[in-house]
Amino acid sequence: MKEIGIGVLGFGTVGVGVVQALITNGDLLSDRSGVRLVLRKVVDLDIETDRGVVLDPGILSTDAADVLQAPDIDIVVELIGGTTIAKDFIIQALSNGKSVVTANKALLAECGEDIFKTASEHQTDLFYEASVGGGIPVIKALREGLVANHIDSIYGILNGTCNYILTRMERDGNAFDEVLKDAQELGFAEAEPGLDIDGLDTAHKAILLASIAFGRTVSMDEVHTEGIRGLSTLDIRYALELGYRIKLLGIIKQDNGSVDVRVHPTLVPVNHMLAKVDGVYNAVLVNGDVVGQTLYYGRGAGREPTASAVVADIVDIARNIALDARHRLAPQHEQSNPPDIRPIQDIEARYYLRLSLLDRPGTLAAVARTLGDHGISIASVIQKTEHVGDSVPAIILTRISDVRNVMDAIADLEKMDVVGPDIVRIIVDDLD
Repeated sequence: MKEIGIGVLGFGTVGVGVVQALITNGDLLSDRSGVRLVLRKVVDLDIETDRGVVLDPGILSTDAADVLQAPDIDIVVELIGGTTIAKDFIIQALSNGKSVVTANKALLAECGEDIFKTASEHQTDLFYEASVGGGIPVIKALREGLVANHIDSIYGILNGTCNYILTRMERDGNAFDEVLKDAQELGFAEAEPGLDIDGLDTAHKAILLASIAFGRTVSMDEVHTEGIRGLSTLDIRYALELGYRIKLLGIIKQDNGSVDVRVHPTLVPVNHMLAKVDGVYNAVLVNGDVVGQTLYYGRGAGREPTASAVVADIVDIARNIALDARHRLAPQHEQSNPPDIRPIQDIEARYYLRLSLLDRPGTLAAVARTLGDHGISIASVIQKTEHVGDSVPAIILTRISDVRNVMDAIADLEKMDVVGPDIVRIIVDDLD
């Protein structure tokens, strides 16, 4: 049986999970793949701390060259993270003819063009299933299972931290800051949570999904990104009254030859599949022109789910090497005429608006008139009776309108002396 040498860069949480899986399930992996995966080196700056995994001392090293330059290592597994030294190591590995597995979504989203180009130039494999959705095999689905389809849309709950916070805010009625603190204490949120709660992590993952689906590089500048920081329990409660739940979605939609890639809180119908995804779980809904809807669901992070995806990539690459079929799958499908990226201002959408209005006759009519002046029709209005000083909240659901017009209308509403500051606006998507 052919032996395939594995070198792991990074022996943190995910690295330990990968090494443990390779050791514990080694015979199973050999039976299923037809090759023997041999762990030859594990590199980390700290090789003294006990990780609970028993390894031959000769396997551990602090020198990345022991992996990058070793002739008996065929696959390099990058689990360091970040966008600096990790990029250098991946480029070196690919340039040396080694295949690479990584879970580094930030690196691929921000520097993917250089890395994909290097993999293509050296005709070697770059697999990155674990970078989106943890153990959910959505990248494999897009690259292989759905290859017969034009992708019409992708909707993803792609960040478990945000989904956990929104679930707890709805279930317990606790404020955002309180739930975030609980999430940090439970290990579901980082001490510095900005990457998650400001939508950047979801944007990185949306970029990777869009690049696979549409065969073009997408930059962070092209992705409209909003997070959930400061989202109010009021809006969660009012959304439920209207038959919706609020989810942070990564949305990729093709329409008339262009694609919009965006991340923002979204009102989703309570009876829709995505609305039922709670806690730290992720889900990705893909619409193809041939297959229709497919849904991918599971834990989006954590040692075991991520390790599962990394090892699956290792096995795929090992099979390619054994059959002399490296670069069987390009890291990014190239389309002859990739679509343009459309800014959010140029799309159409329905909106949930929450305004604080002075309790005077004619106030709501003035608001409706201003919206109408911008071509925005109202689908429904709920005016609450509870007062905050001299003001009462009003919740407006619009019909589908140009987003640019909605933004202009909000700017005009904020100038009116009967409308309070900080108008809340959240896109509504019925996902039909």
